[in-house]
Amino acid sequence: MIVKAAGAYQRKSNIQWRSHEPSRLETFSDAVFAFAVTLIIVSLEVPKSFDELFETMKGTLSFAVCFAVLFQIWNNQNLFFRRYGLNDTWTVVLNGILLFVVLVYAYPLKFLASLVFSDNTYWLNGRLHEMIQTIQIPTLMLIYGAGFTIIYLSFFLMYANARRQGKELNLNAKELFETETITFLNLICASIGAIAMLLAWLLPLEYVGYSGFFYCTIGFAYWIWYSYRGRKERRESASATTKTS
Repeated sequence: MIVKAAGAYQRKSNIQWRSHEPSRLETFSDAVFAFAVTLIIVSLEVPKSFDELFETMKGTLSFAVCFAVLFQIWNNQNLFFRRYGLNDTWTVVLNGILLFVVLVYAYPLKFLASLVFSDNTYWLNGRLHEMIQTIQIPTLMLIYGAGFTIIYLSFFLMYANARRQGKELNLNAKELFETETITFLNLICASIGAIAMLLAWLLPLEYVGYSGFFYCTIGFAYWIWYSYRGRKERRESASATTKTS
């Protein structure tokens, strides 16, 4: 399944696979991601009535968002190991940090997703309670931003490590270029998370929640970065062709 999931991206990448079978490190990583999915699942108990079923189904959208986020992180990690097959000390340490943050990140992610798709209330012992107070929102946004930033910073350092080992991995010019592109793309994402945290800290209390909209710039950042790198690649290819002729 791991190889098939990564296969969907193989044609889009200039990086050839150097690993086709999961290592023990990847097997352990998959177990951690599976546990993280268990933490965000809608309910572990079978509903005993239709009312309970209906309440459980209300959490489907928030679960879908959490699952999509975790799946993206898992797939990014899967692609990294398929492309480079690294198991050196630095990769193991960084992957361990990534997995630790994913586990810690699961509950804040689930809480934030549930909050977005609710009216900020929940039932407990027959009474309606408030999920979060206004004064607590900055802390929530800082917790979420810290998890997001550390995850992408880990990916940045993992790809930077692979870039440094380009000769040992026999990376050709195109693969080095693609590796560099992905490396700094992860740094851009980490920077977006850090800026969102800064906004959550600096904005007036009544506007702190809007700091979350800054994550919407990720798609725009992807477009700008890949457009720039695409133009640079075409210029370098044209220059190389001119020198050859």
